[in-house]
Amino acid sequence: MDKPHAVVIGSGIGGLTTAVALHGRGWRVTVLERAASLEPVGAGIALAPNSQRALDVIGMGDEIRALAAWQGEGGMRVPGGRWLSRTDSAAAAERFGGPLVLLHRATFVDRLLARLPEGAVRTGTAAELLDPGTAAGAPAVVGTAAGNIEADLVVGADGINSAVRSGLFPDHPGPSYAGFTTWRIVVPAPERPFAPHETWGRGALWGTQPLKDGRIYAYGAAVAPAGAHAADDEKAELLRRFGGWHDPIPSIIAAADPGQVLRNDVHQLLEPLPSYHRGRTVLVGDSAHAMAPSLGQGGNQAVEDAIVLAHHLVPDGDLGAGLAAYTADRLPRTSAIVRRAARTSRLMCLTSAPAVAMRDALVSAVSRLGPTLVLRTFDGIADWQPPRHTYAAPRQVNTAPAGTEQ
Repeated sequence: MDKPHAVVIGSGIGGLTTAVALHGRGWRVTVLERAASLEPVGAGIALAPNSQRALDVIGMGDEIRALAAWQGEGGMRVPGGRWLSRTDSAAAAERFGGPLVLLHRATFVDRLLARLPEGAVRTGTAAELLDPGTAAGAPAVVGTAAGNIEADLVVGADGINSAVRSGLFPDHPGPSYAGFTTWRIVVPAPERPFAPHETWGRGALWGTQPLKDGRIYAYGAAVAPAGAHAADDEKAELLRRFGGWHDPIPSIIAAADPGQVLRNDVHQLLEPLPSYHRGRTVLVGDSAHAMAPSLGQGGNQAVEDAIVLAHHLVPDGDLGAGLAAYTADRLPRTSAIVRRAARTSRLMCLTSAPAVAMRDALVSAVSRLGPTLVLRTFDGIADWQPPRHTYAAPRQVNTAPAGTEQ
């Protein structure tokens, strides 16, 4: 009980990874989750080499790499099936020091939960930040129905519409609608093999990716008014929008359970926050830097946040200095990735035929010059290195790309 106490509000990827990292650093952690239980969500997550290296710090990198399912070729296509660009899983792994790992979000959550002490996660517990802990020597205070909790540290991991963020920075405009909506499904694999792909059309895209457990994670995105929903059901909407696209897209949609199709509008935090902390309270993940999914980096950046935060927060150290160092490390990087994701999203949102033709021609031309040119899109993102392994890792793991030193 002498350990400093960190209260994490939210049990998503960012919240749970932060709790695991802080626990490994010597903090006592409590995770407060509004939902009654941590039910599996029918969606996948792509963990890129940058987050895998972050997970090395807490001893999870290798077990995540072992879940990689993508082998051989993949790439970008048009709705009729023509390939615009091709890349190879081995080339991506060689360039960035690890594979791209697609896994069910529930699988990742379960593995994080296994690393937390029993009772650390309290479900069915709505939480409100009452005091961020700005007064000298005073704790932060979180309110729950069962009473208030005083904490040495509060971590706001409560997502895109973060109440913690609004409490810290009430004058900030918050997230804005990105102009498109997304669908996500997990289905059994089709009988015929396929190459993983992302297919771009006019104001729409579709992705089909294999999971290690033999299922398929698929996602769609399309320009749509904010708040729109299908008059019948979202599976029917997917068939209307993507049912005429190349194989295996129609069969993937046909295999979906209508009740398991997730639809979410995309919001992004284009105006950076002035800081990621105030007093004893800090933000991670979408609470701090919600971004469009076009680079697949939302969850990866949340994992990076968790590891960097724990790295700077020595239990008996200067909390203020540690939080300031976290903001200094994370705000410039994540703000830049938010902007890059927004630019990529705008390319997907093109709807005029001439603009789409020009976009596709450019992608195809770059691909013909060499597959590594396409991979360079992720330079500065997927090649990120975490702070040196100073805690919680059972062994040192060298995962630096060839030609670099860690």
